Amino acid sequence: MLAFSLREWLGGAMHLDVQDLKNFYYRQTLGRVAQRAIRNRLLDLWPDAPGQTVVGYGFAVPLLRPYLAKSRRVIGLMPAPQGVMPWPAGHPNVSVLCHEHNWPIETGHVDRLVVMHGLEVSDHPSAMLEETRRVLGPGGRVMFIVPNRGGLWSRSDVTPMGFGRPYSLGQLENMLRLHGFSTERHASALYIPPSHRRMWQKMGHVLENIGRQSPFFAGGVLLVEATTRVNLPKGHGRRQTSRSGLSVLGGFGEAAGKPLPTPYRGKI
Repeated sequence: MLAFSLREWLGGAMHLDVQDLKNFYYRQTLGRVAQRAIRNRLLDLWPDAPGQTVVGYGFAVPLLRPYLAKSRRVIGLMPAPQGVMPWPAGHPNVSVLCHEHNWPIETGHVDRLVVMHGLEVSDHPSAMLEETRRVLGPGGRVMFIVPNRGGLWSRSDVTPMGFGRPYSLGQLENMLRLHGFSTERHASALYIPPSHRRMWQKMGHVLENIGRQSPFFAGGVLLVEATTRVNLPKGHGRRQTSRSGLSVLGGFGEAAGKPLPTPYRGKI
């Protein structure tokens, strides 16, 4: 996993490669432990989303499979500098490559949005946050999952959390406020050390429970839920009302009203 830090040092690029992310979360034991810890914390906050449109941006697909069964629609957006992979395995593809400030989703159509490995590696975070605001519908909520500046994972170059800009809770909340978001609640995950030693990985569930209940431990990632504010300052610009539709998903739009039938069983 030296590629995580070496690529940034050699080329100055902020984005991780989709193959590096796939290898970490699906093929490495530490990555699978991290995936499970973050996903379980997300499910604590958002147990399900029946009949809703759920979108993941960045590399959020490891967290989205539990929503396939009951949600109206699930989409995985992956930024062009990162690259894209087909997802979910064994079903029609619902992942799509996009610009970080130009998503192929109509304005106000998203009920739940998960951003992971998106904000901290963005070349244009303000533009990305504006696009996040644009696609959220009435009552829509976004969950930002970012490396915790005070945690161990942001200091390690063997995981994706050691890449890009980590945030403290205050920094992230202030950034969201400046872009028209209101923070609703927050949580943390990844209390195990970012180590490939099996001893720590086997203790993952125990350490997650201990970390949640103790104010003395910092999780490796922050989960911050936010909604859009309605009392934004008035500007002179004209807001774009729509983007290109979802035809890029290759037939997925035709079955938009049909949830994918297979429930989550731990696959990609």
